[in-house]
Amino acid sequence: MTGVPDDPASLLALAVELATAAGALASEGRRAGLRHVKTKSSATDMVTEFDGAAERLIVAGLAAARPHDGIVGEEGTTTAGSTGLAWYVDPIDGTTNYLYGIPQWGVSIGVADARGMAAGVVVAPDLGETFTATRGGGAFLNGEPIAASELDELSRALVATGFSYSAARRGEQGAAAAALLPHVRDIRRFGSASLDLCAVACGRLDLYYETGLNSWDMAAGDLIAREAGAVTSDFVGGPVRPEQLLACAPALAAPARRLLAEVGAAAS
Repeated sequence: MTGVPDDPASLLALAVELATAAGALASEGRRAGLRHVKTKSSATDMVTEFDGAAERLIVAGLAAARPHDGIVGEEGTTTAGSTGLAWYVDPIDGTTNYLYGIPQWGVSIGVADARGMAAGVVVAPDLGETFTATRGGGAFLNGEPIAASELDELSRALVATGFSYSAARRGEQGAAAAALLPHVRDIRRFGSASLDLCAVACGRLDLYYETGLNSWDMAAGDLIAREAGAVTSDFVGGPVRPEQLLACAPALAAPARRLLAEVGAAAS
């Protein structure tokens, strides 16, 4: 695509095209075999050659279609832009899963304007799933509308969370999760923030919370969850932010915030 206009539907179409291509590149590369695996922030924070290759593919596509937009990518791309639009790119969200051959990984692309997130896509190639949303346009899985859970009892909630690459912080987060566990149905840990948000969006999870994310982890998934009817916020009801993210069925928001405070999740 070239000369893509700045309406949400057109931006989403571009994001879907690039996320799908990047996902295919990464999936095919994984099947062919990984040759270069390195670490980033810690010995458990992995990155492969296809994290970089997928981001380069996406960035090149954005530069060709909308050369003056800003871009923030997990693998180091930072472009200020001059249009007021900014793209948030996670070329492989769930790299550890990808490395181990676990299909729970995805390509996440979100785009924001002056009003916030305008469009977002999360493509999970090995699951055959594409989640999409535009602001005010609803959320979809493979083109079909999706809706968040309507559960109203926290004790029956299926909850997901994630953990830091820092061993010390992971221990604190684990302690908070252990304290939370008796108050909910059960806890899952899937290893991909964007797909956890999409799982809330389509009702596979009733609640997801995490601390210490990055903007690219949550940009698209947060919009998809909200457009599916979920409530997203920080742990005290303010706007969602990388440091604290809660996404859940609407009736669970207030009791979930109280519980997260009780177990000390915000400090983990």
